[in-house]
Amino acid sequence: MLLAFDTSSAACTAALFDEAGECIARRDEVIGRGHAERLVPMIAEVLDGRSASRILVGVGPGSFTGIRVAIAAAHGLTIGWKAELLGMNSLALLAAGAGSHEPVAAAVMGGHGELFVQEFDGRTLLPTSELHNVPPSEAAGLTSARLVVGSGAKLLVSARGWGEAREILPSAANGLKLPEALRSLPSKPVYARAPDARVSVAA
Repeated sequence: MLLAFDTSSAACTAALFDEAGECIARRDEVIGRGHAERLVPMIAEVLDGRSASRILVGVGPGSFTGIRVAIAAAHGLTIGWKAELLGMNSLALLAAGAGSHEPVAAAVMGGHGELFVQEFDGRTLLPTSELHNVPPSEAAGLTSARLVVGSGAKLLVSARGWGEAREILPSAANGLKLPEALRSLPSKPVYARAPDARVSVAA
């Protein structure tokens, strides 16, 4: 079985797939904060006494703290189960929830009032642009997809003055809809910019 989960957004989401790739259990909750407290109990609910031989964890971009919570949990479970661990692109997971065959832009709120933005082919869910972490005004000139999804969708559409905004959240139940290249990533956080904190170097 394969266990997928993601905490890159205000949602805490987990899903269990059988060997045929069918989703047999899922949980999707909007919690805002508190992913560290809710994720493990949610995983236990989804598993219902079962274990998984493969783990698919959302690696971002998105909430800095949320991403690290999910990856830490994934590494712990991997050790306990001796499971295979892979990462999935959280923006592609978000785009998968649009359920549209037209191009889709995923826009997620980041730090400093900026957005994580990337465009995807609605049919293949392959990226059609680079990943950007920029203010909404700049993101407006970097996107051409009519449909925009995510926590930053309204800001981006407002900055452009056109398009459709859907403030949906990622669901782990869509994990296996992603192309293999976006669900076989290293299990480490994806950042679109360098961390604000800097390690001081002694002179």
